[in-house]
Amino acid sequence: MTVLAIVALTVGVWGQRLVGGFVVGSLLERQPTFTRAANLIPAAVVMAVVVQLTVANGRSLELDPRLAGVVVAGVLVWKRAPFLIVVLSAAAVTAFLRQF
Repeated sequence: MTVLAIVALTVGVWGQRLVGGFVVGSLLERQPTFTRAANLIPAAVVMAVVVQLTVANGRSLELDPRLAGVVVAGVLVWKRAPFLIVVLSAAAVTAFLRQF
């Protein structure tokens, strides 16, 4: 049964990649809007993970100074600030708010 499951998953993943290459690839070539949207997906996934790790504590939400740091970092990235400024500003805001 385990070998059958591995073979089925392998064929399924291979099939998804094949369909994605032919169907999605041609769609992205014809529509630049889809290309721009597809390029934003990795950043959105990473940001979702960062926010989830920041505000989740087991099964409850924990709103603490880390969230303010993430918000500051998000605004600075949106304004296209240099990476070092983003990191230092987020750390400074978080450290300042932890004093209270």
